[in-house]
Amino acid sequence: MKKTLALAGLMGLVAACGGPAASGRAPDPAKLTLVDRTATAAGPLDSATWLLDEEPGTLDLDVDGGTPNRTVLANVCERLLQTQPDMTVKPWLAEKVERPDPRTMVLHLRADATFHDGSPVTADDVVWSLKRHAGDGMDESDEFEDVESVAKSGERRVTIAFKKPNALFEQAIAGGAGIVFDREVVEKHGKEFGSPESPDACSGPYRLKEWKSGSHLTIERHDAYWNKDVKPLTKTVTFTWADETAMVNSLATGAADGAYLSDTGPAVALQGNQAVTVAFGPTTRVFVLLPTDRGALKDPRIRRALSLAVDRAGIVRSGFAGLARPWKVPVGAGAWSYEKQAFQAAYDGLAGAPDTPQVEEARKLVQEAGAPATPIVVATNGEQTRNVIANAVVDAAKKIGLTAQIKTVPAAEYGSFYTDKALRAQVDLVPDDWYITKADPIGFYDNGLTGSSNNWVGYSSPAYDKLVASALAATDPARRAKDVIELQRLFTADMVWISLAEVPNAVVLGGKVTGPPASQVHLGYPWAADLGRKG
Repeated sequence: MKKTLALAGLMGLVAACGGPAASGRAPDPAKLTLVDRTATAAGPLDSATWLLDEEPGTLDLDVDGGTPNRTVLANVCERLLQTQPDMTVKPWLAEKVERPDPRTMVLHLRADATFHDGSPVTADDVVWSLKRHAGDGMDESDEFEDVESVAKSGERRVTIAFKKPNALFEQAIAGGAGIVFDREVVEKHGKEFGSPESPDACSGPYRLKEWKSGSHLTIERHDAYWNKDVKPLTKTVTFTWADETAMVNSLATGAADGAYLSDTGPAVALQGNQAVTVAFGPTTRVFVLLPTDRGALKDPRIRRALSLAVDRAGIVRSGFAGLARPWKVPVGAGAWSYEKQAFQAAYDGLAGAPDTPQVEEARKLVQEAGAPATPIVVATNGEQTRNVIANAVVDAAKKIGLTAQIKTVPAAEYGSFYTDKALRAQVDLVPDDWYITKADPIGFYDNGLTGSSNNWVGYSSPAYDKLVASALAATDPARRAKDVIELQRLFTADMVWISLAEVPNAVVLGGKVTGPPASQVHLGYPWAADLGRKG
């Protein structure tokens, strides 16, 4: 599932609020430390206030799986499998997963799990929930395209049959596609389910206490929670919502205890503030340049030349105030949930996306490609980070014998590049950010398939297409990693997209609290259960 997260007004926010970028003390990207977790909590909290960038529209993730909704419900609704702070996956409501053959998955369910109303989590609830997720128009329905059937096959057993092998489905049911609802509660409330008037119908360590639309939303510890190994330290968490400036002020003054950040602006503004802690964790999110096929960028030599010439370290300093890392591939290291050493070694060996520009090598590629004279048009929506990237492309193009110019598109129209071919026909490069919700790089590389809706440059390779199919069918992690590493090599060799910077996950904590994960896992892991008093 693709998400974009705009970094609107980053440098303006820094200038208004102070911080390292405003004072010229931007962190060194090479020294940016990523951690899975913040420091372990020392004791309990009666209550905490947590900030979101906007109020959830619904608490039914089948209807809307937006980031604020996920951040709240990660603590309330449980999945069949659970992604951990280090981005690995472990059994949860399903205590065991079997693969008797490549097209069959058998889920063995726990016997002790209960919903918040005390009723047991049954195989019937699991089957009903999975079929609901798969329904037309539901947010997770795309995860079920390869599913042939879902059926109860024993008192505590569910069997899923696939049309073809699907190695990613375990990742899917560790996410929104694996949430198990209490069928009776959902059906009782019908269209009102997910609204401020309905209960949550879930089984997690917290339950929905109160939602006053326009004001706040509160979850409370469920003291009858079925898993006695999980002992949440914080009794209640109240969510409020604020824009960037109000978020910075609330965190700096102690009016709020924490926030996961959808953009880097508040982290930049708060980085040097002694009243808070800013922690950065693994992510799958990367800023990239998406090329189109309308002009010079259709030639892979020009794409490779621009990749060699663009100043990634400069982009990180100017566009992210140092709170990012120059990056070679289009998906972040948070996706390496298995075979990490193999992925790291392959990443280290990649060429073509250097931190320091290699201008002479790039010039040679431009000459080989005939030094096209038509200007390369780079899109921006006027936001600071995309402006920095666009100007970096113009500068790189000039140094290697090309010309480039910037086209500003209204921010409200920027997302239309993904659906409007006529809009794409006006530009050659679109800077944007991407993350995937699965901790597996194969969840990204289907974007390079022949005819993919996000393959705007018209890249087509039968060998690549065959390898995607092989990786998606490889339920053995070592074999899948081998396929994905080769896909990564092919994708970056031709620069189907040009990768620029990995943007880590960020969490800000007030001076009194600590404990929650710093990684992107907060979208599906019960992070509030780890939140507590700072020692």
